[in-house]
Amino acid sequence: MAKKTVATLQTGASKSFTKVIKMVKSDKNGAYVFEEKMVAKDAVKDFLSN
Repeated sequence: MAKKTVATLQTGASKSFTKVIKMVKSDKNGAYVFEEKMVAKDAVKDFLSN
């Protein structure tokens, strides 16, 4: 299943997107949570800085 997703993302205009994973500390219990998001290549630094 993962191979199909990767193959789909490598075609056409979707090459301009990047999957970004950011570690965020939860206010609720203090544990770290991973936040995953598909972001345009231009907005990667903005996503990671916030």
